[in-house]
Amino acid sequence: MSRQLFVSDTHFGHAAILSDRMPFRRPFASIQEHDEALVANWNAAVRPGDTVWHLGDFSFSCTEQRARAIFERLNGKRFLVRGNHDRIGSRMPWDGPVVDVAHVRVPEPSGHVQGIWLSHYAHRVWPRMNYGELHLYGHSHGSLPGTAASTDVGVDCFGFRPVTLDEIRVRLAENAQAANGVP
Repeated sequence: MSRQLFVSDTHFGHAAILSDRMPFRRPFASIQEHDEALVANWNAAVRPGDTVWHLGDFSFSCTEQRARAIFERLNGKRFLVRGNHDRIGSRMPWDGPVVDVAHVRVPEPSGHVQGIWLSHYAHRVWPRMNYGELHLYGHSHGSLPGTAASTDVGVDCFGFRPVTLDEIRVRLAENAQAANGVP
């Protein structure tokens, strides 16, 4: 059964993402090591038939040729929700139109279908949140705390790889506990 995974802020080719001025410094010695690790982690997490929703900032400060060479190595059907650094990323051969926000429905083995609002940016409110729909975002590189219904799916938050809804639900539960003062 194919799965849907979510990721944001890969910043392929962006050497400055490794600098000390970032909220959480990425633990790589060079941008080449960074990019190779993210490709390997992506392909370890994503099966060829899976769908990956990338919530923006695919690449930055690299040539289109380099970004495309990386893109072509990534498993799965890939869709982009545009981020603020996607001038080049938006020109990759995504499996659907590049959008600013998206509403997806993820079928679960139980038969339940989970609605999810996707954006590069965090929202305080989103469509259908009062019906239990979730919100996933990027952009903040782990610096913005999530809630019981929304969280940052950037690579800085999840081991430098795309994540499944089950993994996200664990994080949402942790967010809820933290909000309630539960260690």
